Amino acid sequence: MTDYIKRADAGFKQLFALEAAIKASPIEPQLLHLVKLRASQINACAYCIQMHTAEALVDGETPLRLHMLPAWRESTLYSERERAALAWTEALTRVAETGAPDADWVLVEEAFTPDERAWLSLAIGAINIWNRVQVGFRAPHPTTLPAPRQANAA
Repeated sequence: MTDYIKRADAGFKQLFALEAAIKASPIEPQLLHLVKLRASQINACAYCIQMHTAEALVDGETPLRLHMLPAWRESTLYSERERAALAWTEALTRVAETGAPDADWVLVEEAFTPDERAWLSLAIGAINIWNRVQVGFRAPHPTTLPAPRQANAA
């Protein structure tokens, strides 16, 4: 089935509106890319992995940080704020297994304002909806990525 968005148009319009609101939220785009990509990796959503990798590259994320994302706990490439967001992403994406541990929530409380906590949790929930839809309908992913954006030479 390839016309699922059309068939549930009213619902998908709301999901697209939610994505626009998340994009306008106080959570920085680079962090949103990491959160969306990590949840998509956990959920094995090839469509979303490709899309969020491509978007992150276009927005200037480095290929190395994207490659290291599954091993973020062992890597020195991520800030404490990113680590808190990634731990919370994993906890909420695997909520049936994790129960959203208090220790992970404490990290979020330390790194994010109350408004940011709300938006972060909403963004994690939203990507999990998209992952389930795209995996469920076997959405094919593009097979290319854009070149990473190069820093402007002075």
